[in-house]
Amino acid sequence: MNVLQGAFTALVTPMKEDGAVDYEGFRRLINFQIEGGIDGLVPLGTTGESPTLEEDEEEKLIRIAVEEVKGRVPLIIGTGSNATKSAMQYTKRAHALGADAALVVTPYYNKPNDQGLIRHFEAVAEAGAGLPIIIYNIASRTGRNISAGLMEWLAQIPSVVGVKESSGDINQIGDIIRGCKMNVQGKPFTVLSGDDAVTLPLLALGGDGVISVIANLFPHKVAAMVKAGLTGNVEEARRLHYELLPFTKAAFIETNPIPIKAAMTWAGLPGGPARLPLGPLALSSEGVLRACFDEVKG
Repeated sequence: MNVLQGAFTALVTPMKEDGAVDYEGFRRLINFQIEGGIDGLVPLGTTGESPTLEEDEEEKLIRIAVEEVKGRVPLIIGTGSNATKSAMQYTKRAHALGADAALVVTPYYNKPNDQGLIRHFEAVAEAGAGLPIIIYNIASRTGRNISAGLMEWLAQIPSVVGVKESSGDINQIGDIIRGCKMNVQGKPFTVLSGDDAVTLPLLALGGDGVISVIANLFPHKVAAMVKAGLTGNVEEARRLHYELLPFTKAAFIETNPIPIKAAMTWAGLPGGPARLPLGPLALSSEGVLRACFDEVKG
């Protein structure tokens, strides 16, 4: 697989008011994204509320995604878990069902040491039988940051092809790009932003794009910003960055994906409520989010 570049959407899992998965809405979202020019799709991640999905729901969502995408864009399935055996099983399933790659989050809550992390990702990679693996580094959710030095070790695992970097630390991002993307020999390595607000700085440092939350609503704008950044059109990339920035900030006014699902519902897109333990958007947040939504929409 070549380096994955561009704007990838961390897809929400649309829900009905009774909490059931809206599978037809999910089909609609996939096609809305591809028609909007997005470069790839990432279902079953944090934004997709994977911790609260049942295994049969996950399998049905993967099957629908493969069926609807039809190979038009890369399909990266979230397969992480804090239990290594579960992550192995989910990665094996994604491979069998036709995913193009897997997004594997750092084991959360356990807070594994370096050797544990290396062995975890080696085991998941082996279970994936060659399926490309993108590591998802997000210490704010997992309690465990993967340092640039450790990422260089993990990048040597043959099927590990990149990282979704959500540390929020621009120095660490630069070190990962320098140490992994530029120094790993014999295979490509992609560095994608996991924070919408940091996409443009990451591109300026030589990164490859973003796995975006706000692209659920604005796939065309996010894809255009990333394309401009990758092709050296700095002025256009900067213009789009600042155009999107108010909504980018508001989209995380509460725990993701509560705000983005609310805004999608306002836009007439399948979103619906988040599942417990995530509650509805607070009234105190709604005005801020709606004002920023209206500004970008307009």
